[in-house]
Amino acid sequence: MKLIINGETQEVVSANLAALLDELSYEHAFLATARNSELVAAEDRAACVLTEGDRVEILSPMQGG
Repeated sequence: MKLIINGETQEVVSANLAALLDELSYEHAFLATARNSELVAAEDRAACVLTEGDRVEILSPMQGG
């Protein structure tokens, strides 16, 4: 299915947000996630079902100054 991930259209196979993070090789513990502009808590990612055209934002902390 096609999703818009961090502003870019990508073809993915994952059915939920937790699986998407695995598919894209993200470390789950240190992320903020949103689907269609609504924050998704870490404990809710497996229950967050993705559908064609969803907008997903994945933010990770950066080091440095």
